[in-house]
Amino acid sequence: MIGLAVRTLRHRKGAFAGAFVALLCAAALVCACLMLLETGLRGAVAPERYAGTPLVVAADQYVRQSVDKGKGKTKTKAKPLTERAWLPASAAAELRRAPGVSKVITEVTFPFGGFIGHGWESAGLTPFTIAEGREPRAAGEVVVDARAGLAVGGTLRGRRVVGVTAQALPSQDTVFLSTAEARRLAGRPDLVSAVGVFASGDVPLPPGAVAYTGDERGRLEFLDAEQARVSLISMGGALAGTSLLVAILVVVGTFALSVQQRHRELALLRAVAATPKQVRRLVSGEALLVGVAAGALGAGAGVGVGVWLHATFVALGTTPANLRLVVSPFPPLVAFLATLGAALVSARVSARRIARIRPVEALGEAALDRGRLPWWRAVAGIACVAGGVVLALVLSGLRTEAAATPVTMLTALVWTVAVTLLGPLLARAAARVLPLRAAGVSGFLAARNLRATPAGLASVLSPLTLLVAMTCTILFAPATVGQAALEQAGEGLRAGHVVVGADAATVADVPGVEAVTPVLRTTVRVGLDKFSAQALAYDPRTVDLGVTEGSMDRFAADGVAVSTAAAARLEIGVGDPLRLTLGDGTPARLTVAALYARGLGFGELTLPYELVPGHVDDASGALLVSAPTLDADALAAALPDGAELSGASGPSVGGGANQQATLVALGLIIAFTAIAVVNTVAMATSGRVRELAALRLAGTTKRQVLRMLRLETLGAALVAAALGTGIALVTLAAFGAGMTGSAVPYVPVGTYALVIAAATGLALLATSVPARLALRVRPAAAVASR
Repeated sequence: MIGLAVRTLRHRKGAFAGAFVALLCAAALVCACLMLLETGLRGAVAPERYAGTPLVVAADQYVRQSVDKGKGKTKTKAKPLTERAWLPASAAAELRRAPGVSKVITEVTFPFGGFIGHGWESAGLTPFTIAEGREPRAAGEVVVDARAGLAVGGTLRGRRVVGVTAQALPSQDTVFLSTAEARRLAGRPDLVSAVGVFASGDVPLPPGAVAYTGDERGRLEFLDAEQARVSLISMGGALAGTSLLVAILVVVGTFALSVQQRHRELALLRAVAATPKQVRRLVSGEALLVGVAAGALGAGAGVGVGVWLHATFVALGTTPANLRLVVSPFPPLVAFLATLGAALVSARVSARRIARIRPVEALGEAALDRGRLPWWRAVAGIACVAGGVVLALVLSGLRTEAAATPVTMLTALVWTVAVTLLGPLLARAAARVLPLRAAGVSGFLAARNLRATPAGLASVLSPLTLLVAMTCTILFAPATVGQAALEQAGEGLRAGHVVVGADAATVADVPGVEAVTPVLRTTVRVGLDKFSAQALAYDPRTVDLGVTEGSMDRFAADGVAVSTAAAARLEIGVGDPLRLTLGDGTPARLTVAALYARGLGFGELTLPYELVPGHVDDASGALLVSAPTLDADALAAALPDGAELSGASGPSVGGGANQQATLVALGLIIAFTAIAVVNTVAMATSGRVRELAALRLAGTTKRQVLRMLRLETLGAALVAAALGTGIALVTLAAFGAGMTGSAVPYVPVGTYALVIAAATGLALLATSVPARLALRVRPAAAVASR
């Protein structure tokens, strides 16, 4: 049968070209997503600042929790901290006394404008050496790295440059201050960020300290890389799963159309005594050959797509450049096997009926498309509808983007699978209501064709519906959350200005300023769950959180205000204690003073300002300023040098660069779906050469045939737009109910119109081009050759 399959492929290249393209794109997409996943699991970060130190000792950069597994077994789970955990300076003294230790170097690190600041004491960790000038000794002196472009005698942020190093780190701009001044600016008395140890053997560690060697030093140095690894694991896994599901749906539809177009050929094989097993083996052999070729090429192309994705994430700032992309044989191999498996399963499913029924019935079905739905397909479709309802109900109860995003994609996909399975029934119903007859002769022919071939219409509806549903869901889910957050921030932010780069006392002394509220953004963990938080000195003249229970009057040094969504997750209320872990791992026990409604606009938790500055890497924050009698120009003129003024705005919403990276990756899925639309519609049109030739012989003009095909495609696009929009609305309503408390999604009309126009335009293009090529062939020759 493989030999016959080879000959079939050789003589019917066009029939299998669509399946080849679908499989190739599927393999590339799955491979690229798996490369991201593997980078998250196995990616390493080479140390830069700690490159010259064999052992670095620092605090544990994870929050850990033991979970009871039952039967006396426990498991410790860990999540990375979002801020750097510091180590008591006394740990350095203990390490110096350890046997075999020859040298100990302490370090403090802190932001210094656009530079990373350190004390000169830590220069030996790399090591940095002076190329020009000398080391810093006084409070107003700095040493800059070789890339800074400053010379000895210059100034940097009001400090005199007294030295320039011979080295510069690849991804960090470094500045050194005197040891005492660095400790003062770091704001962490009696703490150090790390200790470099030079020893001849094993070193006993002080309590609470962790040893970092090899590439572990890079993870300690670049905490954002560790967080990026965690993001890549979740993103890569979710995208790989979504991509695989989309790929299976597209490939099954493509093979079903291919087998449908060859129904007459396969029926003739049955009529000349081919057994069902032989027909299945023939179709499987064809799928095997196409799958091997497409899977191999697609997996190779997927490596290039993975490299491009990683470079894009680096450019967006979501992945550090020094988190190297892992390139191994596993993603291409898995993508190849997954694609091959999808091809074989799709072919067997598509050929199931033609291989089982009697030869006479096969010839009858090949001649007339009755649009019948096999019982198993109807049952599966109803099951998917039920699954879609269950997923929508589950989605409406999810209140975090990390949990809701994959379920959102899965919900839209399950509904689309239901539409695909029930496609012939939906197509038959749609063909009866489409008002195509009003378009004259071409409309009459289009209407009759759609009614006569519901299976053909269903094969086009599936990718079009998938494209509309997935694109609308991907675009409008984050837009719904973002719009709700902007509305909440706009309603609750009473300050007219935001000032950065100045202290609160200086701005408060400006004439006309009524109130100043310092704000810091951070994240905390309750148990192992992460929550966005803001720390502020609450003043109702600048902020209104929309308190629903309790009072901000009780918001003291040991109090916390909790959004209603977070309170529901944590199952707490006013007066309850709340144990949490600050960004640097410091535990805190607070009492809930109030619950508020505007959690999307102002963060899930609101902490007392005094609690947070000593536990974040960058404590500069921002100032919310209420100055009703001052316009922006007047206030800006009164601010000290270095301060910047902007219009009032809430916190960043929707993940910023992380959301952009997610949209880029999901955009590949949209692109794949768009290719599937073009592929399927072109296949469907190319497979009708004989039919179009018969219409020409019956007296229909080329213009009428082209108009008929366009009307059929417009009808299919209209039905797919309705189905896809319905799927997206159900999914977005459930997503919005959980994330924003409102089942009304935010759908910009202009963007939605562009989505529908793009889908329709692609379908029309994929119809017109192969139709014009088919009509170039003389009708008699086309009928005779087929």
